[in-house]
Amino acid sequence: MKLSTVLSEVDATHPPLVLIHGLGSAATAFKSILAELSKNFRVINVDLPGHGQSPYSKNQAMDPVSLAAAIFETIKSEYGIEKFHVVGNSLGGWIALEMAASKPEQILSVTGLAPAGLWLVPATGRLPSEARSYYFAKTLKPFIRVGLKSKQMRKIGFARVSPKWRELSYETCFDASIAMTNCRGYFPAWDGMIGRRFDAKVPDSVQVTILFGDSDNTLPANVSQERSLAPSHCTWLTIENCGHAPMWDHPDLVLKVVLETSAKSGNGSEYLDSAIFMRNQGTDKTRLKR
Repeated sequence: MKLSTVLSEVDATHPPLVLIHGLGSAATAFKSILAELSKNFRVINVDLPGHGQSPYSKNQAMDPVSLAAAIFETIKSEYGIEKFHVVGNSLGGWIALEMAASKPEQILSVTGLAPAGLWLVPATGRLPSEARSYYFAKTLKPFIRVGLKSKQMRKIGFARVSPKWRELSYETCFDASIAMTNCRGYFPAWDGMIGRRFDAKVPDSVQVTILFGDSDNTLPANVSQERSLAPSHCTWLTIENCGHAPMWDHPDLVLKVVLETSAKSGNGSEYLDSAIFMRNQGTDKTRLKR
């Protein structure tokens, strides 16, 4: 299946970086860091099947391994690119890890932002309570544009996702709500995770950073952040006052982590915009726990 992608770049000689969003989301989830990333990378933002602008076909397998293969195929066919950095959030983070495990020679580095799949006991079915955001968005679709101007509406929709929900922009909330509302691939992608977890091996030749927020209610630490399932050589970080979408809560810090991870890989570090890198080192006061 051909997936919808958008290329953002300011210099065609920059190394490629692929962004992969999570379940019920879309490429728009990365708007808060896209412009800055584009100063250092050729950024390819992907919509998963049935998400954003990508079509959904019942013939498309929706498990993370199959989605990883679909992204490899799309990037090669659309851009002729075989090697790239990858950043993924939630389901997208799981897919990124599967990509590094299946074709490590093609993945320059992985930054997993609250990646799914790191649970000891896989889910055996859907829990209705976990689909709350989906049904909420679908029910209120006719009122989303106006309703999200209400503080109470934003609280209902985003307080569990972000401890900084009051600071999220209207655009961020609107994009996320529309992505969820129009997501034909939501339940198929969810079903693709049932009974599975990430348990493949990523060679230590691939630089990996995994980052979770300390207030992640979607993938809580006690059941969904099992370090023994992550690559043994990875850098594991926890951000204070951060939820399930770190690029929303702490975009500057996430940018810094992506730049550092790619630099450590030895692929593309010469392209880093040093002004951006030093600015983030010097101004972000959020604490990182290792």
